[in-house]
Amino acid sequence: MDHEETVQPSKIIDVDIEREMKKSFLDYSMSVIVSRALPDVRDGLKPVHRRILYSQYEDNLTPDKPYKKCATTVGNVLGRYHPHGDSSVYDALVRLAQDFSMRYILVDGHGNFGSVDGDPPAAYRYTEARMSKISVEMLTDIDKETVDFIPNYDDSRKEPSVLPSRFPNLLVNGSTGIAVGMATNIPPHNLGEVVDAVNYVIDHPDASLDEIMQFIKGPDFPTAGIIMGQSGIKAAYGTGRGKITVRAKAEIVEDKNNKYKIVVTELPYQVNKARLVESIADMVKDKRLEGISNIDDHSDRNGMHIEITLKREASPNVVLNSLYRNSQMQITYGIIMLAIVGGVPKILTLKDILQNYIDFQVDVITRRTIFDLRKAEERAHILEGLKIAIDFIDEVIRIIRSSKDQPTARQRLSERFGLDDAQTQAIVSMRLGQLSGLEREKIEEELAALVVKIADYKDILNNGERLLGIIKTELSAIRAKFSDERRTRIESVSGEVDIEDLIPYEDCVITMTNFGYVKRQKVDTYRTQRRGGRGISGMNRRE
Repeated sequence: MDHEETVQPSKIIDVDIEREMKKSFLDYSMSVIVSRALPDVRDGLKPVHRRILYSQYEDNLTPDKPYKKCATTVGNVLGRYHPHGDSSVYDALVRLAQDFSMRYILVDGHGNFGSVDGDPPAAYRYTEARMSKISVEMLTDIDKETVDFIPNYDDSRKEPSVLPSRFPNLLVNGSTGIAVGMATNIPPHNLGEVVDAVNYVIDHPDASLDEIMQFIKGPDFPTAGIIMGQSGIKAAYGTGRGKITVRAKAEIVEDKNNKYKIVVTELPYQVNKARLVESIADMVKDKRLEGISNIDDHSDRNGMHIEITLKREASPNVVLNSLYRNSQMQITYGIIMLAIVGGVPKILTLKDILQNYIDFQVDVITRRTIFDLRKAEERAHILEGLKIAIDFIDEVIRIIRSSKDQPTARQRLSERFGLDDAQTQAIVSMRLGQLSGLEREKIEEELAALVVKIADYKDILNNGERLLGIIKTELSAIRAKFSDERRTRIESVSGEVDIEDLIPYEDCVITMTNFGYVKRQKVDTYRTQRRGGRGISGMNRRE
């Protein structure tokens, strides 16, 4: 028996593959750039780090509470905010706890969190963690509406779009990230130096780079080391890009048998110690490095100590220089100061980063003060209602006793004394004990204190100078609490050329045409007389 098949209308849409690839890849790269690989200029965090810290804050894992298994934090971050791989979350959490990766650790870890030798951390079911003391400052005032909250991935709760970050974390801890078509590499800095620079820029908004660099001398790596020369630092701070040379700290020591040793106690940032020792040993074996007889790693809990024993006939300085040249005892660290500003990736100068941070803190303090003002006004309003109730207490009791239920009582109180819902609710909820003379005094004292506070908050909001002063005071308090000595030394190099010294000074003439073309010429080229004495040479054709 034959029957007609019903043909479904086709759901296939023909698309030009080139256009589809372009669109999809652009969407993907934008998502990687804006919400994965690059830090926000305001709090210096990528989304995964922000979610780790906020989850720990929500779970009350503060420095005064016991450590909690990392599995707890990783699970909560995945379930609430970050639906990606668990290893990516744990790797990010581990890095926040490594004192050789972070200049000021943001997670206080308990257990094996890896080492400078590149040893992996223990699995998250073994390690424990909580917030570090300084990361509490990242979240101070977050519950006072200081930052915007956005829906999480399944719209079941809200997460902060940025943390209030009460210290300039982007510079202090640096950041490194590879997005699509762009990368960032911001070195860590000394907290004390950065705070001093922020305070200086608040007082001198037109500060020059040289003035700022009186405070921020250069990067300050957790693994110390030595930066060779100033020109790379200045180029990076002035343009957002620059290369600096970082060296290991090495000493030439003579032992009892008149043999020389090179003792290494600090390595450049992010250099793997075990791999370095291995590579030096390989170069000695392949005869690419002469003059070394032995290499031992005596590092322990007290610090790094690598001993390179030299042959009798070797010249220690020659060997040391060839180690700098051929091994990772000297590296080139490329600085790219790229961060997300207002949802867009931007290359920033040092001044840009400081100014963006100051603008953000002005916003945070303003929003905090508005929140405090609102709460104070609401409380004062309630207290005024209670004060009226206590003044006319006999009448209030009579009204409440003669009403059949609470809503009626509240309505009658409101009609009699001109009170609103919040005030009448507070009156009907009063305890009998609050009618005593002492309680009445307490209400009057609290009300008087609130009136002063309200005036103070309004003054802060109307006075930009005071607001900036508060930022400076609070930053200085954090500096006093957490700042430490600079670890990385900066050594001057003879014959170093500053990028600005390469640009000759000469008088120029700038010509601009109606079409908007611009040309720069030296004055003497501009004045040159042509054959036949035809005056001034400007532009001959559209170049």
